[in-house]
Amino acid sequence: MSYGVVWFKRDLRLVDHAALSAAARRGPVLCLYIVEPSLWAQPDAARQHLEFTLESLRELYRALRHLGGRLHVVTGEVVAVLARLHAAAPFTALYAHEETGNAHTYARDLAVGRWCRAQGVGWQEFPQFGVVRRLADRDRWQGLWEEFVARPPAALPGAVAFVPLPWPDALPPGSEGLGLDPWQPPRRQPGGRAAGLAVLADFLDARSGQYRGGISSPLSAPSACSRLSPYLAYGCLSLREVVQATRLRQAELPAGDRRGAGLAAFISRLYWHCHFIQKLESEPALEYANLHRGYDALREDEWNPAHFVALAAGRTGWPLVDACVAMLRETGWINFRMRAMLVSVAAYPLWLHWRPVGLWLAQEFLDYEPGIHWSQMQMQSGTTGINLPRIYNPLKQARDHDPKGSFVRHWLPYLRRVPDAWIFEPWRMPPELRVRYGLGEGVLPMPPVDLEAATRLAKARLFALRAQPEIKAAKAAIVARHGSRKRSAQVRSSTKDTRGQLSLKF
Repeated sequence: MSYGVVWFKRDLRLVDHAALSAAARRGPVLCLYIVEPSLWAQPDAARQHLEFTLESLRELYRALRHLGGRLHVVTGEVVAVLARLHAAAPFTALYAHEETGNAHTYARDLAVGRWCRAQGVGWQEFPQFGVVRRLADRDRWQGLWEEFVARPPAALPGAVAFVPLPWPDALPPGSEGLGLDPWQPPRRQPGGRAAGLAVLADFLDARSGQYRGGISSPLSAPSACSRLSPYLAYGCLSLREVVQATRLRQAELPAGDRRGAGLAAFISRLYWHCHFIQKLESEPALEYANLHRGYDALREDEWNPAHFVALAAGRTGWPLVDACVAMLRETGWINFRMRAMLVSVAAYPLWLHWRPVGLWLAQEFLDYEPGIHWSQMQMQSGTTGINLPRIYNPLKQARDHDPKGSFVRHWLPYLRRVPDAWIFEPWRMPPELRVRYGLGEGVLPMPPVDLEAATRLAKARLFALRAQPEIKAAKAAIVARHGSRKRSAQVRSSTKDTRGQLSLKF
């Protein structure tokens, strides 16, 4: 019997699932998810990613059972699993969504393609986001994005014929069996489509009114931000359905409703979501090499392990930085501005190369999306060569976005008794005051560098390099390949508010 295999990856849903829809219209299907030990051994993988995936898989399993089918979860390397399956029950086609992942998944997909060609198996891949594979240039990209999100969602036929796995199912290994660190944030968002739909409905109906003006401060951002990023990253929701649901809600709102402005700004973020993933799709080396190669060796040879340990442990002594790390460890999430601040602090006063810092943050972010993540790591570190460096002062950010120190005190209990006058620079307190407020020996971390002097030196080094003629000359090719183009009035008008907090084209 001829049948097709639908390979689920980071597309854990049935709604608007182009690969499953195409396979089911052609004939019987076998639905397969492969737990790849080599993938989970990568330095950007974490237990929270696995647990979120497993929660989503359980819900996907129940959804397929409702249709009369089954999700088969198999542990092994992809080519080996496909070869075993093909030997036991030959299939004619493999269906999957395109994945713009890390270097490991890129190499894996190339190997799968070679295996399919050798076996005469047709492999069809479908876009998951508004990202264009083998994009020649950026000139038509915006129109292609709009075309993608406007298409009707992929629908399943009225009846789907399912094929069973030709050997008994086995339970997938847990985090210990995959060698993952046992830690995961105790208050992370749960996986699964139902949770994603609930978050989407809550945002569209209520929380979107806080979006403009609320997403910069770590105090308001947990409710003002959409919080949909993990559900998009793992494909519990499709980008298309989120864009279409948002535009439908916009059309329903009365004129002047604050939610309308918030939803317009949110759509611009969805556009930028794909814009940055497209960068990695077009330049896979972006994950591990400077986009502008003229910046090679800027920081690579000066790695300071003590600086990195202080940052990752939340012991830099700069309260807003350490509070953000504490929140990240507890929840798996912080808002965009605070993420940018963490990378900026790492790149400038601490002078840390972006790649190791990026691997640490990839494990800490539940919503780790490689295309966005590595693009932003390089942008915030100043190695793209085309973006004006945005250097965040953590003391100014604290005064601007946590003026009463409420966020800092919540996440750093040892600072709760410190008066407002000292809350953002507690190391400047006289010794007798430190003792009075319980900040004795070993309690209060001291900044590893003088913030102002270290930042000034970092800026001088970076801008001296940027000023070199050969560095300037190489910018044009990068802009042509990766730079954004003129956008529509709707997208353009919603990318910046009065504080510039929504602008991603730095």
